[in-house]
Amino acid sequence: MATHVLRPGTRRRIAFDDHLPVDHRLNTFYRIGAGLMGLFLLAFGILGLTNKVGFFTTHGDTVIGLNTNGSLSVLSICVGLLLFVGMVIGGNFASTLNMVFGVLFILNGFLNLALLDGRYNFLAFHIQNVLFSFVVGVLLMFFGMYGRVGSALPHDNPYYKARHPEEAERAERIRALRESASATALQQSHRAAPTPKAVGGTETKAAETTEASETTKTAESKASENKASETKASETKAAEPPRTTDP
Repeated sequence: MATHVLRPGTRRRIAFDDHLPVDHRLNTFYRIGAGLMGLFLLAFGILGLTNKVGFFTTHGDTVIGLNTNGSLSVLSICVGLLLFVGMVIGGNFASTLNMVFGVLFILNGFLNLALLDGRYNFLAFHIQNVLFSFVVGVLLMFFGMYGRVGSALPHDNPYYKARHPEEAERAERIRALRESASATALQQSHRAAPTPKAVGGTETKAAETTEASETTKTAESKASENKASETKASETKAAEPPRTTDP
């Protein structure tokens, strides 16, 4: 019989750091999704209220190609404002809010599909409203689940870090070691390579040495030529007969 108790691993709280590239990209994506959907729903609700349609009428009126009444307009305005709140807060809250409303919109589409042309159709749904509810639900779920649900999340993903803290720390250490090793190799290559100044100085010194040797050779050749000419002149002078003067 085992004497130890298996304890589930504690999950870390998901926190977004905007200075990290992955966190910043996900946070921006969640904010944009919530803002776009909230803006459309808010505009749809306000336009529906301006037509002064009955609050619970089942016939309603057409706005932006969709049927609406007073209750659906107010509900759209409330959902749009909540999505705007998610856009302002961002992060994990915006992602969760998008997913929750995405599921609710899909369920709402199925529910009102069953209530079409009935006396309990208090939101005045028509078939275009049902399709719109499905589309908005899928879009909101996409905006909420992106970078959060998947089998191949990168190790620097905030959700992966929260679910697998030990593996994320191990991957972070390996990445840091690789970066330090590459930086060290780069520094060593820079130290081993000669600088342009040193190369220029070596070339100048070699040129000066060559020029000096050539100058020395020229001086020696000139000296030897002068010596040879002097020797020849002395030999010629010695070979001439002595001159005699007449009395």
